[in-house]
Amino acid sequence: MALIPLIDRQDMPEDKRHIYDAIAGTRGSVLNVFRSLLNSSDAAEVVSQLGEYIRYRSELNPSAREIAILATAKENNVPYEWSQHEPIARKVGVRDDVIASIKSGKAPRGLPPKEGIFVQASKELVNDGSLNKTTLDALIHLIGIVQTIDLMVLVGYYSLLGNILKSLEVELDSGVQNTFK
Repeated sequence: MALIPLIDRQDMPEDKRHIYDAIAGTRGSVLNVFRSLLNSSDAAEVVSQLGEYIRYRSELNPSAREIAILATAKENNVPYEWSQHEPIARKVGVRDDVIASIKSGKAPRGLPPKEGIFVQASKELVNDGSLNKTTLDALIHLIGIVQTIDLMVLVGYYSLLGNILKSLEVELDSGVQNTFK
């Protein structure tokens, strides 16, 4: 059970319900991670807007995006993020062997460079807080500067969410199985 209340629309002041509605409108529902954030509705609004950009408007290839999200979830040890995004990764075409490699901690070893670079970058950003020059150069060569920045923002965003999820012990949403084990 989460350490703080999970906020529903009716729990919010009338003048803040538009934040709940915006989150639900872009994502189809309001997941527990956002229900916990809604304890600070203004923070939830800003965080959700960043997530909306990185998930739905960024030019990042969906497969690269999901590889980086899974790698970030793995490095930060966040079952909630992993379990939410593993099915999405499969849906956008991330191969089972790539998912298994990330989950086992072996990736990027054994992955083609066009997939492994996203795992490597995520690992460096989570563990070192920066990219080494070789990784940065490879990303810029492969996806350009704009998408490289977007990838860096994505890792920071999912690390932020991971810290909140773990700190507040936010449980998986109803119907979502823990596939991180």
